[in-house]
Amino acid sequence: MVTKTDRFRALHHGRVPGDPLVLPGPWDAASARVFAEAGFPALATPSAGVAASLGYEDGATPADEMFAAVARIARAVDVPVSADVEDGYGLAPKELVERLLEAGAVGCNLEDSANGVLKDPREHAEWLAEVRAAAGDRLFVNARIDTFVRGVDDPGAAIERAALYVGAGADCVYPIFAPTGVLPLLRAGIQGPVNVGAVPGEGPSPAELGGLGATRITFGPGLQRRATRALREIAAELTEQTGPTEPTEPTE
Repeated sequence: MVTKTDRFRALHHGRVPGDPLVLPGPWDAASARVFAEAGFPALATPSAGVAASLGYEDGATPADEMFAAVARIARAVDVPVSADVEDGYGLAPKELVERLLEAGAVGCNLEDSANGVLKDPREHAEWLAEVRAAAGDRLFVNARIDTFVRGVDDPGAAIERAALYVGAGADCVYPIFAPTGVLPLLRAGIQGPVNVGAVPGEGPSPAELGGLGATRITFGPGLQRRATRALREIAAELTEQTGPTEPTEPTE
């Protein structure tokens, strides 16, 4: 039987330049339904977007609340859902895999830095190998590479980490914040699918990023932030139409 994870993994392969897999990032069940109804074949939750929807700063969401949010999103749609679970919340690989599967996720993003500091790449690769061993083929593992976001601009450092992570069993790597100009170099040096982040309505289009080497496109919290801006505009219109309402004093 073909599982959702099988379907999700297959979406990453056989793609041609200019036709990357575009994965919108839902932050709650309602946004997930909107993206699924629009015809996207799969979704990928953003940790920062989910954090904002729950009232937390990025990186401050308790693990239980993040997994609960992912579960609500996965239950709301029929398409595969991958989950950004940051650096794994300190969970042992077996428990991390179990919690992802319980939430209904078919994959996960896992970062290689914690508290703003890059992890040792070989130690992180060993940890990823343990995650892969615990998951088998039940999860698609997207290994985020944080070199660029942590100030290491040498593409070679990202390529070296990618090789270690792919060797450990990662299905895809994500050199977050990699400059557009180095994408062809990264593509040439990395085996397997490459995730690239895009900004909604700004910069190169998903098709253009695909032409530069992206296998799949995600948006981080960009879609949630754009929706928040739209909501602010609606709130401003309402205020202009009705005027601010002052709270009334309770009566005896």
